[in-house]
Amino acid sequence: MQPCTVNGMQVGGGAPVRLMGVINCSPESFFSGSYVPEETVRERAFQMIDAGADLIDLGARSTAPHSVPITVEEEVDRITAALSALDGSGVTISVDTMYPEVLEACLRHDVHVINDISGLSNPEYARTAADSGLPVIGMAAQNLPGDPRGTEATLAALKDVVVRAEKAGVTDLILDPGVGNWTPERTFADDWDLCRHFDRFQELGYPVLIAISRKSYLGGLIDRPSEERLAATLAVTTRLLPHADMVRAHDVAATRDVILVVREMEKEL
Repeated sequence: MQPCTVNGMQVGGGAPVRLMGVINCSPESFFSGSYVPEETVRERAFQMIDAGADLIDLGARSTAPHSVPITVEEEVDRITAALSALDGSGVTISVDTMYPEVLEACLRHDVHVINDISGLSNPEYARTAADSGLPVIGMAAQNLPGDPRGTEATLAALKDVVVRAEKAGVTDLILDPGVGNWTPERTFADDWDLCRHFDRFQELGYPVLIAISRKSYLGGLIDRPSEERLAATLAVTTRLLPHADMVRAHDVAATRDVILVVREMEKEL
């Protein structure tokens, strides 16, 4: 595996599974518990670090189905206000955006990782990411974020992400298979297929991210809203952890416990 370095921290290549806490500056978020007003962003970030997070993923636009759209200008205002609150904090920060204008604004602050759900499919975005010298989390995307359906199509899309990264000059890369209801064509069965074959994504030779926290396919199975999907999230996380290098989670303390337990279970007797 080609490990990735994030603000001096190794991801993949035998390193411990890293834990990414989620802070959303978007009141439209599908999980209301992840929304953090800008005036409390710094406090919440330190709470997550104290609870076991290695880094924080900061986003300002909901990408959930049927979410209210906002302008690029609104996204810039939201995310830069949050980043300003975190400047100088020492917290390792990932920014979750797919727009080059937003990324450029973010890069004026203390940022350590770029999280692109469009998988570097925008050449301008890819150039900006490469020029920054920062590691990139690239999600499976052919034409739209999360549009491949099923394991084989997702593997093909992630191979495209690798090619885009190499072409642009991105040297540190983490791959996200993109579990979730990203397009109208996607079904819950597609998401379960990815989870059942999650080990396949290690074939590509890059660190792999689990990003399944409280998502709708879990609710489709247990018939519960996002606020009541923690147990289902932790159950799937437990099964996927042996095949991943980083976990993106809303519930940092509970996910940290799962990581510790799985690590202990995997020790040789």
